[in-house]
Amino acid sequence: MRHKLVAGNWKMNGSLAANKALIEEIKAGLAGHTIDVAVCVPAPYLAQVASLVAGSAIKVGAQDVSAHLSGAYTGEVAASMLKEFACTYVTVGHSERRAYHREADQVVAGKAVAALAAGIIPIVCVGETLAEREAGQTDVVVGRQLDAVLAVIDAAAVADLVVAYEPVWAIGTGKTATPAMAQEVHAALRAKLALKNKDAAASVRILYGGSMKPENAKDLLAQPDIDGGLIGGAALKATDFLAIIEAA
Repeated sequence: MRHKLVAGNWKMNGSLAANKALIEEIKAGLAGHTIDVAVCVPAPYLAQVASLVAGSAIKVGAQDVSAHLSGAYTGEVAASMLKEFACTYVTVGHSERRAYHREADQVVAGKAVAALAAGIIPIVCVGETLAEREAGQTDVVVGRQLDAVLAVIDAAAVADLVVAYEPVWAIGTGKTATPAMAQEVHAALRAKLALKNKDAAASVRILYGGSMKPENAKDLLAQPDIDGGLIGGAALKATDFLAIIEAA
């Protein structure tokens, strides 16, 4: 049985006061849980949140990273910088980055490589649009997105990945893939990982990231290849986030 991971993606939300209140409430509710928990926060809050979670089981993650190690890339944040702020995870290839910042698969792959080189676990996000799903292209799209990463890493590095399936049509819309629909894609992703490293693929955690909430978390997380959640809006409400952790 793979150990579950529940990661909260705060997107572009937060304030010093709100962050403190949210983290303190989550910490209080985590007593007795063995689930891996992370919060992926906006870069300006990394220092604050790292301080707030110090000594707890909560890990810190960033929401993006540069593919470049250093240099004249104004506005970019290097993986080495994230490492100094105790980042365990970083999301790469989130659908909003792919859509709004035109991040190609190869750019996402470069970011995953940079994270791995710094000892940070990349949460590689993949997912299809509604048009792509309706055209029967889901497996082709998510397979292409994951293949771009697998093509530039060693087989041994597969063990150091987390993958998140986030159907674009289910993010922030209230729509959710049925457990069976999500499981089908997760199984296909695991099979793709196995082509690179069969042994490691069995232990890689594949998260579901399309409007997971307390009402549907239990059924989604009961699927054999769904190993946790990448939680958006529900991660900003401690009661909802803790309910999903409880379901895991």
